[in-house]
Amino acid sequence: MKLHMQILIALGLALKRNWHIFFGIIAGVLVGVFLHAHPNILVSNILTFVGQLFIRLIQMVVIPLVVSAIIIGITSVGDNKQLGKFGAKMILYYGILTTFAVTIGTSLALIFKPGAGASHYIASNIATDVQSSVAVAMQQQQGNILNMFLDFIPKNPMEAFATGNMVPIIIFVIMFALALAKVGDVNRPIVSFFESVFAATMKVTDWIMLFAAPGVFALTASAIASFGIDIFEPIAKYLLVLFAGFGIQMFMVYPIFLRCFSKVSAPMLFSAIAEATMVAFGTASSAATLPLTIACCEKRGISHKISSFVLPLGATLNFDGTALLQTVAVIFLAQAYQVPLSIGLVVTVALLAIVASSTCAGIPGGGLITIALILNGMGLSPEQLVAGFAFLFTIERITDMFRTTLNVTSDAVVAAAIADNENEINYDLLNNPQAYEEIA
Repeated sequence: MKLHMQILIALGLALKRNWHIFFGIIAGVLVGVFLHAHPNILVSNILTFVGQLFIRLIQMVVIPLVVSAIIIGITSVGDNKQLGKFGAKMILYYGILTTFAVTIGTSLALIFKPGAGASHYIASNIATDVQSSVAVAMQQQQGNILNMFLDFIPKNPMEAFATGNMVPIIIFVIMFALALAKVGDVNRPIVSFFESVFAATMKVTDWIMLFAAPGVFALTASAIASFGIDIFEPIAKYLLVLFAGFGIQMFMVYPIFLRCFSKVSAPMLFSAIAEATMVAFGTASSAATLPLTIACCEKRGISHKISSFVLPLGATLNFDGTALLQTVAVIFLAQAYQVPLSIGLVVTVALLAIVASSTCAGIPGGGLITIALILNGMGLSPEQLVAGFAFLFTIERITDMFRTTLNVTSDAVVAAAIADNENEINYDLLNNPQAYEEIA
């Protein structure tokens, strides 16, 4: 049976198992279209409240889950050489997938030129100013990449925890966990404490998932009601390029990657993480989806040792869907403002997209927000591209839903590949959906 048919069958089984979440998405689209045509402030406010309540409930457990998972994961590995091997593979695999995503996004945007159709919305004098700014920036090689990496190191870890700044939190927790692993048995009281925190957090996640269907319904309905279907017409080409890139990455790159680097079946993995991908679509937040991603992987065959180490790091640092979106969006803006796209500029955009995607905090809108870093590297600000940015922000929510689904899937793909490499995967469970333990 061909791979695409296997994937469709697996997704069909996943939808059957999670019909209530899928129904929430479909119902949300229909209700959102109706509310856009017939606005009702009271209903809209209720939907917004329910959707935000669901996101906050999940976000509530993200930091304790990330901290406890990383500490347990690193201290359970114990062997520094094995830990280094896990980390090296994780960086290599994430790097491969993100490079493919950026290459796909760049190629599609250059071939189909989605921004060319938007150029008539841009005033000629503004376009000229933007072109001049880009030319000067490329000559002076402006950028702020070194300072961005410096900001990854927290001056005050408690401040990072208080503000929810995930990258500095991850850096501090990794260093703390490595120190715990080195001090020997004296670490047992602290490690036992975090094992209890992790177990309790996962139980809270199970409770929250009882609210998944209405939460996803409300989020989807609010998103569709805010912009309606008509907004797709003026930038249909941009959306088609973006969704084509997402589809290639999801249904071609991930299965080929798994086939090359592991024995994991892509259809079975997609089926195993179906709840996580649906919630990722509804929340548009990989950080908020993290508890469910871990639960899906651990309860369906991927060992706790791998899941607790790879997935929290991936949800914070790996965003190949975001990198693809940023690449297409920036090239879209360049084409709309008729900025000459030299090879040097294209390479600069691609490299900055890889860096900028790793600084995205896994929150709704994060992918579009960090485009500012790429524009800064080109010598521009979002304010200079206000007309073009208006297009992107108008459809931000719907593109976020798709790119987040890609990000979450990518994390699970890498976790599965590493688990296979290290014999930390239960194939009897992974390949038997009838035996799956329910998430909630």
